[in-house]
Amino acid sequence: MAKTISFTLNGRKLSVEADGTRMLAYVLRSDLGLTGTKIGCGEGLCGACTVLVDGEAVRSCSTPLASVAGRTVLTIEGLELSGALHPMQEAFLLHNAFQCGFCTPGMILSAYALLKKTPKPDQRQVAEALDGNLCRCGAHVRILAAVEAAATKGGAR
Repeated sequence: MAKTISFTLNGRKLSVEADGTRMLAYVLRSDLGLTGTKIGCGEGLCGACTVLVDGEAVRSCSTPLASVAGRTVLTIEGLELSGALHPMQEAFLLHNAFQCGFCTPGMILSAYALLKKTPKPDQRQVAEALDGNLCRCGAHVRILAAVEAAATKGGAR
């Protein structure tokens, strides 16, 4: 049954009329046109659908819309700063930390969440934070380098 669910998305308060059991990823992509959030496995295992809810990395394909009521959601589209790429996004570009790019939004948001909690992580902490984000193309070494570079440039701002 559809109901009105209000939350803050990428810094803007909004209300969505939808079934509260519908998964957040589908609402973001289909209803709100935010296609940066990818749907890979659809079971919360691959990390492609990662968004931040109140600063925590969550799998939006297994997050019911009702669970974000009154909360703050950040997608890859909301990470940019006044039209400029965020330092984490820049680091991914500079280090060629992607091939097909499908996993990249989820990787970036997971890394961003890590740097918010741990501004200067070591390589082990970065690897652990990204462990649930799968990259089938094998860009892992470049991804780790990008996150480490972003950490030195204030990648959590």
